[in-house]
Amino acid sequence: MAFPVDIRRCQILGLAGTAFLAAGGETAGALPVRDLLHPASAGAALGLVGAYFGVVLLIAAWALLGGLVRGPRPPTPRALLLVLAVWAAPLLLAPPLFSRDVYSYLAQGAMVDAHMDVYAHGPSQLGGPLADEVAPLWRHTGAPYGPVFLAVAAALSGLTRGELPAGLFGMRLVALAGVALMVAALPRLARHSGADPSAALWLGALNPLVLLHLVAGAHNDAVMLGLLGVGLVAALGRWPVLGALLVTLAALVKAPAVLGLAAVVVLQVRAGRSPAKALVTTTVAAAGTTVAATAAAGTGYGWIGALNTPVSPQNWALTTLLGRATRALLEHLGSDLAPLAIPAWHALGIAAALVAIVLIWLRLRPRPVYALGLSLAAVAALGPAIRPWYALWGLFLIAAATPSTSVRHRLAAVTGVLALSVLPSGGAADTGQLVLAVSGGALAVVVLWQARQAELAPVLGRAA
Repeated sequence: MAFPVDIRRCQILGLAGTAFLAAGGETAGALPVRDLLHPASAGAALGLVGAYFGVVLLIAAWALLGGLVRGPRPPTPRALLLVLAVWAAPLLLAPPLFSRDVYSYLAQGAMVDAHMDVYAHGPSQLGGPLADEVAPLWRHTGAPYGPVFLAVAAALSGLTRGELPAGLFGMRLVALAGVALMVAALPRLARHSGADPSAALWLGALNPLVLLHLVAGAHNDAVMLGLLGVGLVAALGRWPVLGALLVTLAALVKAPAVLGLAAVVVLQVRAGRSPAKALVTTTVAAAGTTVAATAAAGTGYGWIGALNTPVSPQNWALTTLLGRATRALLEHLGSDLAPLAIPAWHALGIAAALVAIVLIWLRLRPRPVYALGLSLAAVAALGPAIRPWYALWGLFLIAAATPSTSVRHRLAAVTGVLALSVLPSGGAADTGQLVLAVSGGALAVVVLWQARQAELAPVLGRAA
């Protein structure tokens, strides 16, 4: 017996999910230091249960909406955008969730605004209350971001004068602008790639990872992906130079977007330009944009060296996990090579990612948007660091370019797992917090099951 679903039900269920998440985040989120509660306190425990209750409701609403998108009368892109706006609304004024990176952004912006070398020094050099909000691991680490994002963060610092609430809200607006660019680009990229625009929006924009980490977490990956998306749209049309410029700006937010320049070149060749002319045009545009943006930001070229910013020792990337296991084995054997295990696996991962990228482009060159999405996915999966929102690098473009339902199903499953993998505080979980999180999610499952049974009861009664 089918469960009766319509878009309004999905809208309300997802709204309930983000509302519970926002409410739970008030005590269990990545709060300012002065507002942090002890994890064992009643308020933090209740907030954690409520937040995970909300996340599971949101995932369920998204999954049900996916069934409608695949159905005989799928919702229009405009209807899906309304759903996205409704789901995102409770998160706009919520505290930061799932990460403390937004505090690093604000501290780094204040450093640039104060003419400090943000690549040579960590936020500890800034000092003061804002630096205290940065996670201890990153207080002494230089910024790993490009001059475009740091210029935005510096401008925001000047506007908000270091006031934390205004800065947090401003950074969330910056992330929302990035999401808006993603939303604008997805349908156009989907039509070009022969994919369904509604399905692309469902997977690439209404995805729980977008809401949890780009909206609630205010990550600058939203700006990178938004600029990358509109840059590809420009390259699809008659503006290849503009496309190269926008993709370069994306790379000057976060470096992985530089792979988008390969797609710009391929798109020009497909439009009839010679490979040599396409390569020269793209290279000149990218170089000019890099020089101009770096000069305007005033940060210098320290961002090139920042690409080697160390990763967290708690990071759970595949190559890091293999490195830890190898190091433990070598230490057990008494080998002096133990300290080299993690760097060696990181190097192997980077080499494997490069090989994967070459093979992807050799096979999928006629489908540059899809090839770029798979390439970014390879970088995220095989790189030395990974976070749940890194999955969006490839997922965003794969959503726009794949016509395959099976691929969407696999990505949806990955989304569900990653959406549940981080605490709202962004910190490491202890046993007690895991029990609370599982309890919140299990409570949501019970509520959803009871709602389903209540919906089916009248139908089964009439059938009997």
